[in-house]
Amino acid sequence: MKLYLVQHGEACSKQDDPERPLTEQGKADANRLAVFLRQAGVKVDHVVHSGKLRAEQTAARLINAIAPGTKIEVHDAIGPNDNPVTFAIRLKELPGDSLIVSHLPFIPSLIAHLITGNKNSLITAYTPGTVACLEFTPEKSNWSLNWMIRPELFN
Repeated sequence: MKLYLVQHGEACSKQDDPERPLTEQGKADANRLAVFLRQAGVKVDHVVHSGKLRAEQTAARLINAIAPGTKIEVHDAIGPNDNPVTFAIRLKELPGDSLIVSHLPFIPSLIAHLITGNKNSLITAYTPGTVACLEFTPEKSNWSLNWMIRPELFN
């Protein structure tokens, strides 16, 4: 099982728009990420986001590239301040390879928890539009970080 963990693209400030949609830069980064994932041959069976507009907009741009026809779902345990341990327990509910679009500090904390068992031992540095690929190895019953890429590397 692979998890593709994406921080939503750059969003408007709360002062500019309380809904915090993606900025033009956020849209462009999400589009470039979609192209990168498609060219890398990434395919997923399941796509979920936090329910926040910026995560939904990012997921919509990615799904067309790597999971056309797949329904995007909202997951109630992947918001910015949700406990990654709670979500980690629920990972078994996700069928096959999954794309998760969420926020800081949730994503780096989830990665730390899955790899080290300690959600506070942050081992990744995320910026908006970053994606990391984790893989679960059943024989060893552990997660590993396969790769990670930030949007500035797409240019």
